[in-house]
Amino acid sequence: MHTQNQEEYSERLYAEDELLLKVKQAIREAGMPEVSIAPGYGRLLTMLATLSGAKHALEIGALGGYSGICLCRGLAAGGTLTSLELKPEYAELARTHVEEAGFGGAVEYKLGQAIDSLRQLEQEGRTFDFFFIDADKENYPNYLEYGIKLANPGAIIAGDNIFLRGRTLNAEKNGPAVQAMRRFNEMIATDERLDSTLLPAYDGLALAIVK
Repeated sequence: MHTQNQEEYSERLYAEDELLLKVKQAIREAGMPEVSIAPGYGRLLTMLATLSGAKHALEIGALGGYSGICLCRGLAAGGTLTSLELKPEYAELARTHVEEAGFGGAVEYKLGQAIDSLRQLEQEGRTFDFFFIDADKENYPNYLEYGIKLANPGAIIAGDNIFLRGRTLNAEKNGPAVQAMRRFNEMIATDERLDSTLLPAYDGLALAIVK
């Protein structure tokens, strides 16, 4: 007999979200990587955005729009999401789903290398209340630095997949992504500009508030 793990038990308590299931199905059918944020953490993003009163959010990595929808659901009235995505076809799929969720007018997609878009946002003097990092792992430390630079006081920064399916914890794994993620986790934990914690469920989520 299969014993449920904690994540399975938790998810069974919730009715499945039809729209988010549709997003995951579309990602699968498009042959895109199935790496959307875990449902429990998606709900957490919505709750944190709501609790913090966030109005302007920035996500790094749009994929199929799953996290974008979760963020938009929690934003204050008139809120906006700026979504950075390398691949036009991913941004297009995300846009379709976000529009279907009723947030089409609230989201702006910026295509290309996220570092270039972040540099541009900095030059424009843009600031944000919520950051969600879920893109190429080797740039996580750079994304964190930009998050702190572009943050309004009290902004939340969330980073997904901090355990890299166990590789972060495995001393024998030392590839560039693993090393970058360890550095990111250490930065989140020790940077004096942040109050933070790491959540160990699913593939791990780092959470920080910018002081």
